[in-house]
Amino acid sequence: METNFEIQLAWQFIENTGTHLFLTGKAGTGKTTFLRELKAKSPKRMVVVAPTGIAAINAGGVTIHSFFQLPFAPYVPDTKFMSAQTFHKFGKEKINIIRSMDLLVIDEVSMVRADLLDAIDAVLRQYRDRHKPFGGVQILMIGDLQQLAPVVKEEDWQLLSPYYDTAFFFGSRTLKETEYVTIELKKVYRQSDTTFLNLLNKIRENTADESVLAELNKRYLPGFRPREEEGYIRLTTHNYQAQQYNDRQLTALPGQSYRFRAKTEGTFPESAYPADEILTVKKGAQIMFIKNDSSGEHRFYNGKIGLVTDVCKDGIRVRGNGDAESFLLETEEWTNSKYTLNPVTKEITEEVEGRFRQYPVRLAWAITIHKSQGLTFERAIIDANASFAHGQVYVALSRCKSLEGLVLGSPLRQEAIISDDTIDHFTREVEALSPDRQKLNKLQRQYFYELLCEQFDFHSLERHFALVLRLLDEHLYRLYPKLLERYKETYELYKANITKVGDTFRIQYTDLVNATDDYVGDRQLQSRLISGARYFREKLEEIVFPLVSETKVQTDNKEVKKKITEALGVLRVALHVKKGTLLSTEEHGFSV
Repeated sequence: METNFEIQLAWQFIENTGTHLFLTGKAGTGKTTFLRELKAKSPKRMVVVAPTGIAAINAGGVTIHSFFQLPFAPYVPDTKFMSAQTFHKFGKEKINIIRSMDLLVIDEVSMVRADLLDAIDAVLRQYRDRHKPFGGVQILMIGDLQQLAPVVKEEDWQLLSPYYDTAFFFGSRTLKETEYVTIELKKVYRQSDTTFLNLLNKIRENTADESVLAELNKRYLPGFRPREEEGYIRLTTHNYQAQQYNDRQLTALPGQSYRFRAKTEGTFPESAYPADEILTVKKGAQIMFIKNDSSGEHRFYNGKIGLVTDVCKDGIRVRGNGDAESFLLETEEWTNSKYTLNPVTKEITEEVEGRFRQYPVRLAWAITIHKSQGLTFERAIIDANASFAHGQVYVALSRCKSLEGLVLGSPLRQEAIISDDTIDHFTREVEALSPDRQKLNKLQRQYFYELLCEQFDFHSLERHFALVLRLLDEHLYRLYPKLLERYKETYELYKANITKVGDTFRIQYTDLVNATDDYVGDRQLQSRLISGARYFREKLEEIVFPLVSETKVQTDNKEVKKKITEALGVLRVALHVKKGTLLSTEEHGFSV
């Protein structure tokens, strides 16, 4: 990944702080590339979600609603949104993932409603720290607010408007509680033509005057009829327009039509199909590749335009625009994944639930502007005068790499450029508050200290131990009086030798952190932390581990047995995790 100041800053905010981040930028600035690199290289345990099935598949994640098991109804704050029964539907695996993740990535956040972000917060608080926004999980939001906006039905907004001043994600009540930062990626990789970039910026920032429209309307070429091999794609505002145009073009071609049905395995909802379930093509059809070439030969990429050169029952031969040779196209596979927690490593991994296999193309004489978001075209004809939503014109124009490759299907009128004053105001606010190196340094120190406190906090373990003790005391005191007595004695020893000492130790390392600029490499601090880690590990092994590891209880009461088994399981996992992190500090020193 090519780096620049903003990309490096964003990377450091994610890797070295716990601060929530909104990563934005014009079309073509590398937001998708950043996410791909983050997934490949970050040590943080992350889950990637997106508002729609297609966006989730493209981002290599899952939908927000499926991961958090949210209803599609509006989330109205201070009301009974999710019942206790809904929360009980969360399996043990899902709960463990939620409790283990460090980072939640929300892609295409421009399409996420404010109430949906608050619904996510409600679920995370249910299973994590209820006193912290988003349960203490770091949130990375990726998107461009000048592109496609969230869909809000009028009847939904009637319910939500008393609680929200805007439907956009930044209207979230929870997000407003946080000191999240915004970083805008500035360098555009898609376009290099400065004149075109300036025109796009005027459209994006809602400052397009008559001179901007006049310059763009020079690309209105009445009666324009491109040659087939030039591979122009038409972008339309409505789905029916693209469908009708593609149908007409396909029907006009001579020869036989061929239909290819997709193959699916496992769980893959129709709403998330990334390609046509039944693909109909003819020789001479213009197509668009909708996936990168997985063969490693780089013959095509997502968004590249091509031509069907031959077709038969055995397959499709295609040639990409600008390429000399055609090739036999193989089907490609998309996966529908869920997240699982590795019980040994405690790492969050993706587990494939379903597979979808189809030729990675769709008819592409025309597609909707909505479907074009995130794609890049060499040549496009744009019909945007019927635009009906904020950002549509900008999305359409910014798909093109150059002004020369852009043709308008009709002159662009001022009223077709729909903007939103709420977004303009928000954009001005975040520009004034964009973070710098000084703020990063402050937040890095804060994050180091928060993780340090978490490492040497023993109150959570004490609560897990206390729950097992309470269950024994309430339900099994007659069956296991000696075991109960040992738990009571161990509990007092734990509080005196571990929790209380941990609280005192916190004062010591806090003073040492505050006394040095080099809090990561300070020898006195590291020496004290290594000694502390050794002390607490040894005390856990001496006081708690023997009793907990040998605890075995039997009862005919299934409900009691279930509660104690679960409580013991949680305590044992927490003990092993704490021991592992202490041992790491003891051997290598403390680091983020």
